[in-house]
Amino acid sequence: MSSDRLLSALEQALSHIASVIELPLTVRLWDGRTVPLGPNPVGTVTIANAGVVASLLKKPNLENIVAHYALGHIAIAGGDLMTLGDAVRSRVKKADVRRLRKRTLLGLLWPFLLVKSQKASLQHGFDKDQAGSEHSNQHNKSYIQFHYDVSNEFYQLFLDPEMQYSCAYFRSEDTTLEQAQLDKLEMICRKLRLKDGERMLDIGCGWGGLICYAALHYGVTAHGITLSEEQYAFTKAKIERLGLQGRVTVEIRDYLKLEGSYDKISSIGMFEHVGIANFPAYFRKIHSLLRERGLVLNHAIARRGKADTRRALRHLTPEKKMILKYIFPGSELAPIGHSVNSMEAYGFELHDVEAWREHYALTARHWCRRLTANRERAIQIVGAERYNLWVAYLAGVSFGFTGGSILIFQSLGSKRAKAKGGSGLPLTREDLYRK
Repeated sequence: MSSDRLLSALEQALSHIASVIELPLTVRLWDGRTVPLGPNPVGTVTIANAGVVASLLKKPNLENIVAHYALGHIAIAGGDLMTLGDAVRSRVKKADVRRLRKRTLLGLLWPFLLVKSQKASLQHGFDKDQAGSEHSNQHNKSYIQFHYDVSNEFYQLFLDPEMQYSCAYFRSEDTTLEQAQLDKLEMICRKLRLKDGERMLDIGCGWGGLICYAALHYGVTAHGITLSEEQYAFTKAKIERLGLQGRVTVEIRDYLKLEGSYDKISSIGMFEHVGIANFPAYFRKIHSLLRERGLVLNHAIARRGKADTRRALRHLTPEKKMILKYIFPGSELAPIGHSVNSMEAYGFELHDVEAWREHYALTARHWCRRLTANRERAIQIVGAERYNLWVAYLAGVSFGFTGGSILIFQSLGSKRAKAKGGSGLPLTREDLYRK
């Protein structure tokens, strides 16, 4: 079939879709013609050639769609991915999709099945044990460095000045990301009931924001560990810049090899790297490092619980496969019930479990839009393919938390004491919300 006939067929198919599901989008075809899918478009989706349509029809899966987006075969103009995603999510209903005339669409689009598909092979991807099935490798530096050692400058394009790469705490939807991240640090310190002179450990300390904040505002002696070379260098420089030598230290170390005794321990956004099979070793190690009645705060993303938990834990969704391959290799999520049960089983009393799902939806939305605003510099640093993958990832994270397919919780526990008695914690949460 000629190119003109293919273009005409696709235009008719899109017009039929627009007659059933009005979307505030415009589709631009490879010859320059545009097809509005509804009134007041918020952006334009451009399709590079007929081979892209052929590829999507032959392989209509998430990885193929994202690959074409990452390679620029599908491009967005006039709006960002968050705006377009919001528009589609708010307008597309299952009932409307069922109203589409499938035979009509098939009759129009079947010639694309005879067209040679546009290749969509990505250069960027983790080529080892992506799912962490070899549990001895769960703590391998290669997982951490693949994700975190992209470059500090890249992360600075979308993170706040404290370089907090974990869920912020929004007191309102209008709170700035900068303030929400400071409020997160403050809330963590309050939940841990930090006191002057205490020894604090932060497992997976990132770029050192929490350990420096805790030392400056609560007078603790803080130690952070990471497996990222980039994070270590940044944190060490920050400690020196703030004059916190002697009060804050950082090292590259696997938490399993750490020794010592601490009054308080935080693990913020690190638990996802542990691997479910390693939960016993993880909590045993924290137990050995924490003094009696010492507090631990475990801040971690979770998946929803299912009736058949064992089967659900083994199942990898298309979204999860994409994240493992291109963004976060070795990561594994567990339902909050599984995590809490593990904490209790290995010597901790649970005092508080708080859901922050909607906070993370807002956090990732800010990150996605900030990265998009710094598109040109991001591409200079990591290349167009990796930039597009990250934009898609951050948008997907925000939509996932908004829809509730992924969750996040802060769980506060204390190390059980040999002698029975009170925990030493306040009877209410009032101290957490004081001005």
